[in-house]
Amino acid sequence: MILFLVAIIIFIINLPFGFWRENQKRFSLKWFLAIHIPVPIIIAIRIYSDVGFEWYTYPLFITAFFLGQLSGALLKRRYC
Repeated sequence: MILFLVAIIIFIINLPFGFWRENQKRFSLKWFLAIHIPVPIIIAIRIYSDVGFEWYTYPLFITAFFLGQLSGALLKRRYC
């Protein structure tokens, strides 16, 4: 249960960063930051939620990360 809750939080955290990333030139500093700023936040969430860094958590959390980025970018394209 906690695993899926953390995945949802990861998804939500990445929405604004994907939204921001959509307007940035690819491989620019801002584009790079939009992808990498959420990483320390997610690491902290993993530590404080006691999910840990077990191998079976990576596919779910990486999927949530990229779906959040993608969904944020799609929201930017659709509404702005």
